[in-house]
Amino acid sequence: MRQLALFIAGVCATVATAQERTVENRPYTDLRRFHFGVFVGAHLQDIELNNIGPQTVTAEDGTTRQVLITADQDRWDPGFTVGVLGELRLNTYLQLRLAPAMYFGNRHITYLNHTDKGPDEQPITMRQDLKTAYIAAAVELIAAGPRFNNHRPYVLAGINPMINLSGKDDDILKLKRVDTFLELGIGCDFYLPFFKLRPELKFMYSLTNSFDSKHVNNLRDANLLPYAKSINESRTKIIALTFYFE
Repeated sequence: MRQLALFIAGVCATVATAQERTVENRPYTDLRRFHFGVFVGAHLQDIELNNIGPQTVTAEDGTTRQVLITADQDRWDPGFTVGVLGELRLNTYLQLRLAPAMYFGNRHITYLNHTDKGPDEQPITMRQDLKTAYIAAAVELIAAGPRFNNHRPYVLAGINPMINLSGKDDDILKLKRVDTFLELGIGCDFYLPFFKLRPELKFMYSLTNSFDSKHVNNLRDANLLPYAKSINESRTKIIALTFYFE
């Protein structure tokens, strides 16, 4: 019992010490009306693909048959992010942030032809590396708690329109040039002696169908048409871990 009492007393003393005020770094940094910064980070991309199910395929001789092809990104693929920011102070607890950025990544799409079997009686598999390069211009509202010592937690919500710079005419799956994402995130400001560091975890979900349905008209390889036509909708998901330097 004596050891338990000493342990509880030690924990209480540690908590009490953690709540004590310390010298604040950069005490006036949050009073600026407007400021700039830069950020870098990593992210994971996934894409939800809606498969149409069985489809009718017409051969060159005019005959038709039913085929079933499914497509899926079967893993979260990594990428990286770089950008700049401009932040406007609205009041003590609210900030409005504009964050132009570049998102680079690569998605691995797997197609399974369930109608045509291979020698092992398994569906024929085809894979596509879908490279992505987005120009983004996120507009985010940040709601921060009161600063305590040298840290300050916050939550954010925003809209992030993106322009897709990638995609080739011979790709099986091609995405539209413009997409829009809803963003929700959490983070914390850490006030260091020479700058403010802001780690942030953000979840992004596409609000629009980014699948380019007109792309099939540009495919020259007729064998790829059933694969390209097996999808009618796609929505991107991104989980981003970003470090802001302000």
